[in-house]
Amino acid sequence: MARREIPNLIVCGTPGTGKTSLAHKLASQSGLKHIDLSKYAVEHNLVDGWDEVLNCAVLDEDKVVDHLESCLPDGGYILDYHGCDFFPQELIDTVVVLRTENSVLYDRLKARCDL
Repeated sequence: MARREIPNLIVCGTPGTGKTSLAHKLASQSGLKHIDLSKYAVEHNLVDGWDEVLNCAVLDEDKVVDHLESCLPDGGYILDYHGCDFFPQELIDTVVVLRTENSVLYDRLKARCDL
């Protein structure tokens, strides 16, 4: 596949590291389209049930990739999700992995009631 003029990026990492905040900021400054894959999967019924322990929808990775395969080849997307390994390499140009020191991460998750 020829290199895209406009890239696709994935911002990934542990919950609370700032994936969505960074992806939103990058999108607003670059003109790329931001997709929060967790929300996108729910909105488009691309889920495989509900995780009672984590209290969240279980994303069906195959369905998500199938649903996005038609638009990603053209580039111009910033995706954000906890992982990135389920996307075919030819669809993604850059992966950004966010990390946060544990005590900071704990305080962030506690503040938003994820603990």
